[in-house]
Amino acid sequence: MGVITLESEFPVAVAPAKLFKAYCLDIDTLMPKILPEHIKSSEIIEGNGGPGTIRKITFTEGKELNYAKQKIEAIDEDNLTYSFSLIEADVWKDAVEKVTYEHKFIPTPEGGSICKRTSTYYIKGDAEVNKDQIKDVYGKKTAGLFKAVEAYFLANPDA
Repeated sequence: MGVITLESEFPVAVAPAKLFKAYCLDIDTLMPKILPEHIKSSEIIEGNGGPGTIRKITFTEGKELNYAKQKIEAIDEDNLTYSFSLIEADVWKDAVEKVTYEHKFIPTPEGGSICKRTSTYYIKGDAEVNKDQIKDVYGKKTAGLFKAVEAYFLANPDA
């Protein structure tokens, strides 16, 4: 089994604690509201929201993914760190065992955040996955997600 690790940074004009809460704690209610054209629903199907919890995200029709299941690995509200693994999805089923995402939300001098993310792809057997394609496609999707969260909070500062 091979491993691909990618490091990414996403600047967001939202304070770290607020971004952490939206992205890590309130994802089930906020993401379908912020991105209704992409996310149909997000729900906890096992656990209480802490480590070990399994979340199912259902995407709208016509998207590359129909659903994804995430397992929360660790959550630290004091240090604004969060990690989860993508444990099931209807993409790359034959090539990827799981993907683990580790996030750290860092304040910027302007009052916003930088989300530092490490993505680790665990490749099945001798399957081949294009690292540049992952970086290009999924990096852009994640940047778009954070920009949508940013736009929501800029339009709704009291949310």
